[in-house]
Amino acid sequence: MPLLDQIPARMIPCLECTATMEAGGLPLELWRVILAYLRLPDLGRCSLVCRAWWDLVLSLDSTRWRQLCLDCTECRHPNWPNQPDVEPASWREAFKQHCLASKTWTKNALDAESSACFSLFCRRRERRTLSVGPGCEFDSLGSALAMASLYDRIVLFPGVYEEQGEIILKVPVEIIGHGKLGEVALLAGIDQHCSTTRLCNLVFMPAWFSPIMYKTTSGHVQFDNCNFENGHIQVHGPGTCQVKFCIFKNTHIFLYHVPLCVLENCEFVGSENNSVTVEGHPSSDKNWAYKYLLGLIKSSPSFLPTEDSDSLVSLDLESRDQAWSPRTCNIVIEGSQSPTSPAASSPKPDAKVGSQEAEVGSDGDRVAPTPDSSDGGLSPSGEDEDEDQLTYRLSYQVQGPRPVLGGSFLSPPLPGASIRLPSCLVLNSLQQELQKDKEAMALASSVQGCLIRKCLFRDGKGGVFVCSHGRAKMEGNVFRNLTYAVRCIHNSKIVMLRNDILRCRASGIFLRLEGGGLIAGNNIYHNAEAGVDVRKRSNPLILCNQIHHGLRSGIVVLGNGKGVIRNNQIFSNKEAGIYILYHGNPVVSGNHIFKGRAAGIAVNENGKGLITENVIRENQWGGVDIRRGGVPILRSNLICFGYSDGVVVGDQGKGLIEGNTIYANKGCGVWMMSSSLPHVTSNHISYNGLYGVAVFSQKDGSSELPRGHGAQENFSEDGDATLWETELEKEDDPLRRPVSVALVESNSINHNGASGLYVQSSEPLHIVTNVIHANGDRGITVAQSSQLTHVASNSISCNRQSGVKVEAQCKVELRGNGIYDNRGHGVITKGDSTVVIENDIIGNRGSGLQLLPRSETKVMRNRIHSFRAYGIAVRGRARAMVQDNIIFQGKANKTIFQQISNSRECVMQNNKFLVFKKKSDTWRLANPPARPHLENSPKGPSAVHSGQKVAAMATRISARVEGGYHRNRSIFCTIL
Repeated sequence: MPLLDQIPARMIPCLECTATMEAGGLPLELWRVILAYLRLPDLGRCSLVCRAWWDLVLSLDSTRWRQLCLDCTECRHPNWPNQPDVEPASWREAFKQHCLASKTWTKNALDAESSACFSLFCRRRERRTLSVGPGCEFDSLGSALAMASLYDRIVLFPGVYEEQGEIILKVPVEIIGHGKLGEVALLAGIDQHCSTTRLCNLVFMPAWFSPIMYKTTSGHVQFDNCNFENGHIQVHGPGTCQVKFCIFKNTHIFLYHVPLCVLENCEFVGSENNSVTVEGHPSSDKNWAYKYLLGLIKSSPSFLPTEDSDSLVSLDLESRDQAWSPRTCNIVIEGSQSPTSPAASSPKPDAKVGSQEAEVGSDGDRVAPTPDSSDGGLSPSGEDEDEDQLTYRLSYQVQGPRPVLGGSFLSPPLPGASIRLPSCLVLNSLQQELQKDKEAMALASSVQGCLIRKCLFRDGKGGVFVCSHGRAKMEGNVFRNLTYAVRCIHNSKIVMLRNDILRCRASGIFLRLEGGGLIAGNNIYHNAEAGVDVRKRSNPLILCNQIHHGLRSGIVVLGNGKGVIRNNQIFSNKEAGIYILYHGNPVVSGNHIFKGRAAGIAVNENGKGLITENVIRENQWGGVDIRRGGVPILRSNLICFGYSDGVVVGDQGKGLIEGNTIYANKGCGVWMMSSSLPHVTSNHISYNGLYGVAVFSQKDGSSELPRGHGAQENFSEDGDATLWETELEKEDDPLRRPVSVALVESNSINHNGASGLYVQSSEPLHIVTNVIHANGDRGITVAQSSQLTHVASNSISCNRQSGVKVEAQCKVELRGNGIYDNRGHGVITKGDSTVVIENDIIGNRGSGLQLLPRSETKVMRNRIHSFRAYGIAVRGRARAMVQDNIIFQGKANKTIFQQISNSRECVMQNNKFLVFKKKSDTWRLANPPARPHLENSPKGPSAVHSGQKVAAMATRISARVEGGYHRNRSIFCTIL
């Protein structure tokens, strides 16, 4: 104990006295009671007797040391003003820290008084005490200062002291108020011209001639346990300042170019402007006190987290009062109805959910209702099939969805079940994040400019304002009921650790004009505007915060604002959890954004951003909402359990949506509308209540169509494939090339409540290399398509109704797809410009291809097989050209081709019909192999991300006659 070590040896009890105490045999409890009555010097004498006495004195922490600390008129409770009911870890340590801090102002006293010649013989001058007050030797502070010498103490007795002129401090002194705080009031303007000063236990009010109560331009000033009312305090660099246990009522502290200033355990109330202003880069010219303040800061308890003490408290899904461990995350599905059911939520207008349409016959999709199997591998026959009517048996297996995120999201969610997040999506603690990011650790450990610790800012306009290259660090403070908590502008830097920011009337933290720094481990909630507002080229690191229950957004990034937003919990905000607009371009990664009353992340008004590896769940609106020119990169996020759609892209929204898991949202997985041009690639879209991907994109006039994408009237077999393939290969980065066509590529779209992909658009659309599997309605529904919709190289299988349906007046090209084992027809078309080229349409329960009246279709070079019905059925007056197709035989009592009318508008040319003649017949899809042929499909910018790509299909179909039913095989075709 350094303070007690300085006690002279003559104060140590004599050995005889010590022996007497030991001989008495008193218990330690009784010794503690006796020692509890001793003063601090006597405790010091006792602690130096021996090791046993040292331990005995230390054991008085909660009794005598606590009493000494609380009875000290120069300080208050160690956790005042934010947590006055919380006991410190050690009362003795808190008392020790205060005693050390109270001596900082005299650290250079010995240097000033030493003599080069007589340093060994000089005797230190005793400090005088000058009394001021009624009946004392001085009646005013000015008269006492006129007689004061170096480091004298001036004691002001109770009363009000008003000085009529400015007081200039020319020598270091200590000014202390006698009695309780509030009994000594000083109305004066003080200008410090000396190296150091300490003021304690005083009430400061401005004099009549100036609002400035205290200012210094070079020296060090220390305030302990003072009140400041309705005035200003100014400190200019290289001056320094230390303030502790003070109350500031409508008082502003201005710090200009200060190299270091410490504000601890202070309360700021009712400011009409900013409570603390830090302006200018810290001065490189430092005074004598700088190194002592820095040493004091490093010796005091740090707010930096440790592995033992720190954890970013993660919040329960139902209430923030129930904490869950940051190492695990359980997502609880509320209610008794699964969100995967179409009945779980109301469909969008014009949506045709599978349960609403169970057509049978020529125009029908669903041929026979059959319960879905858990793995999506649907039997084409069912148990009621008459095996005697089967001529042959084909066994088969289709390509299903690939596992993602450790396979956690391949099965349907069950009511009341919980899902454990993969380790890659679990929140890290603040300590873990700082250890990974050396730059963040350096910021968290740095001290420069102004340090504000354990202070309370309340009921005023502003908290801390940092401007013009200023530097400030804030730890463990509370900002409440302010207009704003912290503003950082003009190339300034702030470090905010573990602060509470609540009930601000505007944004909690506001950064603009290239402000930056570290905002970590804070609790930001119940603010009227954004919790954190970043704009105009500001670039902060926002790390491990809890931002919640805001009346607007959690974080807003706009006006070319940047920043890194990582590992935060953002929840229960009234607007978007993160809102990016007006060219904002942050990096958003590893956050949990949940239970918002609007979208999880909204990108609007030409906003950008890299949004990766976030968990976005249970938000009322879309998990991610992209509109009006938003161009984000949305990659590898988990977007789940939303009460609306997973991703909404509307009103000229763009961007790259890649590698996300979009799971169990009550609306659609991805909803695209209003001239949006996104690139949707390599996503896993499953178990959503409505469509997997819905495109509702309209334009008022053809003049608005992108150049080169007018109506495609020709029926050329190549269409405009060359054109759109060239567009995809122009540049590697989709955000750096002109985007003129929306693209849905290489996604796994499975087990959604309605159609896997629904198109109602007047714009071009490319649907390429997707797995569309086991959805509750059709695989792909094209309800409107006045511009050409390309459907190329997709695997469309096991859907509850038909594989593809094209409504009237639609222009669709189906090329290179594998359409397998759907419960309705393979392809149904009413469209007036449908091209079906080089597809494998195999094993669907209805006809392979249904051409309905008034349709106009080109069917070329396809391989078509239907086990139960016809290969190709032409109904009514359908215009069709059927050429160069291979059509396999189905059941014995069914024909390969059916034409209802004798219309001459249906042209059949050079088709090959294969019929079984004997049991040894085997058909192989060898030239070319079974479709889709992904290796020949157009390569988009994301082709290198193969984790979500569809695996290549089998290369042959083998058929053999079997005598009995094999339970382990579906009686269809196996694509090997």
